[in-house]
Amino acid sequence: MPTTTRQWLLNDRPLGRGIEDGDFKLTETELADPGEGEVLLATRYLSFDPAQKGWMENIADYVAPMEIGDVMRGGAISEVMASHNPKFEKGDLVFGTTGWTEHLVHDGTGLVKVETQLPPTAVLSVLGTTGLTAYCGLFKVGKPVAGDTVLVSGAAGATGSVVGQLAKIAGCRAVGIAGGAEKCKWLVEEAGYDAAIDYKAADVKGQIKQHCPGGVDVIFDNVGGAILDDMLANIATGARVVVCGGISRYETGGKPSGPGNYFNLIFRRASMAGFIVLDWASEFPDIRKRLESFVLDGRLTYQEDVQEGFENAPATLKRLFTGQNRGKQMLKL
Repeated sequence: MPTTTRQWLLNDRPLGRGIEDGDFKLTETELADPGEGEVLLATRYLSFDPAQKGWMENIADYVAPMEIGDVMRGGAISEVMASHNPKFEKGDLVFGTTGWTEHLVHDGTGLVKVETQLPPTAVLSVLGTTGLTAYCGLFKVGKPVAGDTVLVSGAAGATGSVVGQLAKIAGCRAVGIAGGAEKCKWLVEEAGYDAAIDYKAADVKGQIKQHCPGGVDVIFDNVGGAILDDMLANIATGARVVVCGGISRYETGGKPSGPGNYFNLIFRRASMAGFIVLDWASEFPDIRKRLESFVLDGRLTYQEDVQEGFENAPATLKRLFTGQNRGKQMLKL
């Protein structure tokens, strides 16, 4: 059994700028033996999400603050190496928010066993926070009905790609906005989107009007900024705008400028709402089963981008903000 473990600590806050290598510090620390009720875990996969930058900046008040010197917060799949907890046995795979550490002693609180017919990594991707966020944001906030047009920004990302497919399952028309011809091709040919808009190639507002001639009934926004403004320019009467994230602000920090077209919310009698997926935590087990059934019957596909090597954790997080990742970003240890 290991007596020490490597950990990545928060070393600086990336306020007003992108994430830099100096924001993290790699350390080695002693590892205690697990006591009564505790388990020894070995991390197998780390999970990466854009929200982690907000945690580093300490502006995300829906979670406990992170202090300089804390182990970097993040989700992971771990293997139980030793157990003094009756809920877990040696060899079990579990997932939870255990942080950027190779090994740790844990009391078991918040850990969930990996129980799925899909590959284990699915609990971090399509069955994890990204899939749950897509499901809850679309159905709890967007409330689509058959025949609606659903427009998704950041559509080739881990969350956005699931949103469009769920919209199709619900009988809607799905249009995605992504960066680059390769991502747009995947959206249409693999993820089943009806149309994809390459924001790098042409006039976004014009393409939205072309692909959504009757207006947009549900916007699912992962980007913010100018992209959100262009989407708001073409909403239908009674539209619902779901604000999930704002990847456009992560590089600069601070608060993004408000959309100039927000007055369309009045003209179209529309609504705009943000959400935190944790509000539906009690429903997660049932939602995971539903998402898994969609994958198993071929109606839902997903992508995973798996890097390797614990020393590459900072570089892997940065991939999210440069558009390098294809689907859910993970790191294999």
